[in-house]
Amino acid sequence: MANVKNVLAPNQLRTPISRAVPEERHARPAFPPPPASSRLLALPAGDGPAPAPLASSLASTAAGEQVWSGDARSRPPHRGPRIESERSNPQRRRDTVYVGCGAGFGGDRPMAALKLLEGVKELNYLVLECLAERTLADRYQIMMSGGKGYDPRVKEWLSVLLPLALDRGVCIITNMGAVDPLGAQEEVLELASNLGLEITVAVAYETSSGNSVFSNESTGVQQGGSTYLGAASIVHCLENGKPQVVITSRVADAALFLAPMVGIGMTLRSCHKGHWLAIFWNVDANSLEGISCTLLLDLSLPYAEVSYKGEVFVGKAEGSGGLLSYSTCAEQLLYEVGDPANYITPDLVVDFRDVKFQQISKDKVQCKGAKPSNPCWPEKLLQLLPTESGWKGWGEISYGGQECLKRAHAAEYLVRSWMNETYPGIEGKIISYIIGYDSLKAIGDNKDSSAKQVMDVRFRMDGLFELEEHTVKFVEEFIALYTNGPAGGGGISTGQKKEITLQKILVDREKIFWRVNMKKSSIPSPQNQATNADKGQMCDQQQHKCPRSCAMGTLPLNTNMDTLPSAVPSPSGTKIPLYHVAHSRAGDKGNDLNFSIIPHFPDDTGRLRAVITRDWVKNAVSPLLDSSSFPADRANQVRYDLLENISIEIYDVPGISSLNVVVSNILDGGVNSSRRIDRHGKTLSDLILCQNVVLPP
Repeated sequence: MANVKNVLAPNQLRTPISRAVPEERHARPAFPPPPASSRLLALPAGDGPAPAPLASSLASTAAGEQVWSGDARSRPPHRGPRIESERSNPQRRRDTVYVGCGAGFGGDRPMAALKLLEGVKELNYLVLECLAERTLADRYQIMMSGGKGYDPRVKEWLSVLLPLALDRGVCIITNMGAVDPLGAQEEVLELASNLGLEITVAVAYETSSGNSVFSNESTGVQQGGSTYLGAASIVHCLENGKPQVVITSRVADAALFLAPMVGIGMTLRSCHKGHWLAIFWNVDANSLEGISCTLLLDLSLPYAEVSYKGEVFVGKAEGSGGLLSYSTCAEQLLYEVGDPANYITPDLVVDFRDVKFQQISKDKVQCKGAKPSNPCWPEKLLQLLPTESGWKGWGEISYGGQECLKRAHAAEYLVRSWMNETYPGIEGKIISYIIGYDSLKAIGDNKDSSAKQVMDVRFRMDGLFELEEHTVKFVEEFIALYTNGPAGGGGISTGQKKEITLQKILVDREKIFWRVNMKKSSIPSPQNQATNADKGQMCDQQQHKCPRSCAMGTLPLNTNMDTLPSAVPSPSGTKIPLYHVAHSRAGDKGNDLNFSIIPHFPDDTGRLRAVITRDWVKNAVSPLLDSSSFPADRANQVRYDLLENISIEIYDVPGISSLNVVVSNILDGGVNSSRRIDRHGKTLSDLILCQNVVLPP
């Protein structure tokens, strides 16, 4: 979501020049071409001549399609990112814009977004951020197999949200287009027609070049790659087409939130203060312990309130559940961030070090202190290229009762030995762990005592192999544990799949282009329209049934949760779990891990800095490199060698009196190829917090 080091270095907004885009047609693999009567806007990202007036026009077709034609280039790089230069006549249309975050990942809940839409009547925009790097790789793989290249839930989401959003005048912006945004556009238009809703659906996406409107490539760039784009194309849609829905391909998460602010006439000076709002999608969720089930059931997603002058507030629906506080905001600020002084996005590089939070009420927090970095925009753009990374195979089996750990150990020994009989030396491709014991490594110094208490284990092995035949053999050998392994094993499950990773490269801006497409939904005949309207009303009424209480009965409701840091320092000179000193949130980007250390008592930061050293961090994360719950001497040597390849950076964040730690090359290849049960590394904050520390006076 955010970036570690130079992870997001995408597109910058363009100043248009008057040059027509030639119309071409190709067979549709991922991006369907529009009708011959339409033209698309192709936008290069490189150096260009001095800005000229926008030469675009809006054409309508008999089918209700409206497509912009024209071309645009950026100002020369030395001029810096001028977001407002894309707009021919920037004006302030309102003093404050309200941007809701209806989703933060592909598996979020439409009903939660509906609650936000119902509860915050001031909303102008609702952002559905549903495209992680793993999701992008999955969609590419599915599309290559003949499936949908866009999020298949886009119809489900908009069936729930579109009627009320249209009634309230709320524009929905989403990256559910993934690698086939035009396919998503067609599905949304069909849905709107069936519901009797007249809407304009805009699409903003990358193209392979500025010389041709269409491409033979499946996803618009070579090898199915995707470049992180900025807010330019979304701003163009909002200002020129007044769409009710905007669907994008791979754009930076922050761009989804920045575009509405630019689109209402804000300048770059105002926007940099609100540019990092994308990171707060989970700010009032279950980030901290102690929240009751009832509060979680009535959880509100957050929204941002940004004034024309750049004042930023993060809020949740009044009286809703969840926790919006200094602590949750501090955790979210550093989530998936590398160097806090250089948060790299397509349109701006932001410095978070002096950000502060002020509690306005239990439902609102003010955010201050973000500023542009120097340099304030990235020179290169980040491009993701799908790359085959082998075949993944896995298996699980349960053991319970006396000596269940020993039986799991025996099962591991057998499978590794059987694999070596057929493919000598291949056992190094396999890792194993025990769910409920050490799969998340959050044991700290208590491994021996924990082993004595384990009476029920789920043993799992994961392998990443170069050849499919190796994976097939591994799965077969694991299944053989049923009758050839330790007694009392049961509940075997196995699986295998081809893995795709995303190779990351930096590309020159002038090689990256984007274009936009807008279509209106066609309205059925009056007779069918009445029928469809009735269906839409029934659907709307059904979807609005939001449960407000837990079906299991009344649960304790804690409404007196602290919203400010502790006023009591942690004790010194005694060994205590880091849990008692600080809280944390872990994030991942590729093969790199970041985690925050946020003290309960802000003045403890200096004492923590004396303890949280590079050597301390290396020792804490070293169990992640174990290939087995029962490592042999050779496995220990492998762990030592892997430790030599990791690098650690520790950053001070004085505005929130915290530390941000980045560990590179620690996540077993990253989310798209990791063999660990937690492929994202999201649980690793507990690995850190379970460590014992001795604070100095």
